[in-house]
Amino acid sequence: MSLLSCVRRELFAVDVCAASRKRALEHASEQIAAALTEGPGSEQLFDSLLARERLGSTGLGFGVALPHCRLAGLKAPVVALLRLREPVDFESPDGEPVDLLAVLVVPESAHGEHLALLAALAQLLEPEAHRAALRSAADANALGATLKRLAETG
Repeated sequence: MSLLSCVRRELFAVDVCAASRKRALEHASEQIAAALTEGPGSEQLFDSLLARERLGSTGLGFGVALPHCRLAGLKAPVVALLRLREPVDFESPDGEPVDLLAVLVVPESAHGEHLALLAALAQLLEPEAHRAALRSAADANALGATLKRLAETG
């Protein structure tokens, strides 16, 4: 499955107000649950993302975090991209707070797919020019269009 097949318009958000890592994950969980027609609710999503964070921070550095989890009841992988209004601490290796969150949720049995999509997201967000383009997007539609353009061009 390609990264682009996992992204949907309603899973992009800019200027998200979140005072903490926990609140950012809560917002992402609510947004993903609202976009799903069936499957896990926001509480189950939040609990799974938080449990994964407790194993170790998903902060990559350079203001980026990739919260992710596998979840029973989910039919297909989804990716949400959120840009926070103010960066929050994600205990990233470089100590920098996070303002870009790419949240990946995959079906419980999708082990290989999970790793492949996670790697694709990390690779996409690695170049500084890509992060700058996502940070300069004017609104959620522009954020989504930018992510799609970057994913298509590599």
